[in-house]
Amino acid sequence: MPIATVNPATGETLKTFDALTPEEVGRRIAASAAAFRRHRTTDFAERARLLGRAADLLDEDRDDIARTMTLEMGKPLAAARAEAAKCAKAMRWYAEHAEALLADEHPAPAAVEDSGAAAVRVRYRPLGPVLAVMPWNFPLWQVVRFAAPALMAGNTGLLKHASNVPQTALYLEDLFLRAGYPEGCFQTLLIGSGAVEAVLRDPRVAAATLTGSEPAGRAVASVAGDEVKKTVLELGGSDPYVVMPSADLDRAVRTAVTARVQNNGQSCIAAKRFIVHRDVYDAFTERFTALMDGLAVGDPLDEATDVGPLATAQGRADVEELVDDAVRLGALARCGGGRPALPGPLAHGWFYEPTVLTDVTPEMRIHHEEAFGPVATVYPVASLDEAVGLANDTPFGLSSNVWTRDEDEQRRFARDLEAGGVFFNGMTASHPAFPFGGVKRSGYGRELSGHGIREFCNVTTVWHAR
Repeated sequence: MPIATVNPATGETLKTFDALTPEEVGRRIAASAAAFRRHRTTDFAERARLLGRAADLLDEDRDDIARTMTLEMGKPLAAARAEAAKCAKAMRWYAEHAEALLADEHPAPAAVEDSGAAAVRVRYRPLGPVLAVMPWNFPLWQVVRFAAPALMAGNTGLLKHASNVPQTALYLEDLFLRAGYPEGCFQTLLIGSGAVEAVLRDPRVAAATLTGSEPAGRAVASVAGDEVKKTVLELGGSDPYVVMPSADLDRAVRTAVTARVQNNGQSCIAAKRFIVHRDVYDAFTERFTALMDGLAVGDPLDEATDVGPLATAQGRADVEELVDDAVRLGALARCGGGRPALPGPLAHGWFYEPTVLTDVTPEMRIHHEEAFGPVATVYPVASLDEAVGLANDTPFGLSSNVWTRDEDEQRRFARDLEAGGVFFNGMTASHPAFPFGGVKRSGYGRELSGHGIREFCNVTTVWHAR
């Protein structure tokens, strides 16, 4: 993929960029390593001041960077503004809480005495330059949820962003520089995916984090394993959205629409498989289909638009293949199932209709593969056990949504769902105070919260003899 801004609403190439040469990449890695030697010695008050200033600047830039994100990857403008606001909030949260999250820990006195020590403490020390390989779907948020804790912990950052959001990537480097971070603390590497391995193998790079596809995660994890370097991976998701008879059906239906088409359906934690008890299946499916069919598809810069284009032509082709395969094998498209007819330049954009599929069976690809677009599959189940079994019948395990007011059912789902999160009577969302990540092929490690900030720390036992 060329490094370029291509408006997905029209297919028009707006700006292209040259990739950095290997020599330029080497100089940036050297600058990151030099900046780390200084940044690691700063106190939390100074780190918080810098990150708070970055949050203030991001708030000031909100409208401009929102428009840039929309032009680069097609999310509706209101969603882009909300993403920028969320990033500023997360920066302030880490600025306020990082010192407490990384405070020294003191083992129980009995353990200290038993070890023969006069004193023992556990310290969290930064690792060094961390490579972040990030996707286009939340081009600010995916980066900030890595960068804010990493910088507060004393690490430095090297960003390899997706090639279709280069202006957002460059904005992030500029943002941290304007906030007062020294040169080298956070840098964007405009490189293709083929250049990532050399960066990760550089001995000055301490660790890596990746959010993206399963193949990309496998590639980075393989190289990092060979180099014995820490990684955190957040990969795909095919999250279940379970609706039981005791659910508030009106709320469950309305939330289901948002949960499926947020970010034009291109979210790892979007609900994708709707598993509905037979007692409420017909009512849910009818209302859900009507709302999905009524969504406004069009120009993401238009405030009236609900669903914009998919970010890439290949992304739309992938969604089309999954839907076409399912329909060919007997699935029913209750609404959507194709490209919308749009006027003017939008006719050349990468749009896909909000789609609801029923009668989905295991031999269909969409039953096991992630649909990264506004496509929902709806399944009927006859019991809680069947709901749990179907929810877990996926190679992914990122998050899950369950609608039930029955406390016994809630305990069962919380115990038995194979996912990194279980959200009851609401939509999956990320928040800086709560750990975020998955199991199975959705990856490993955690972002956000204290768990996230400690991922790229050297957990050090400091022991003093008597």
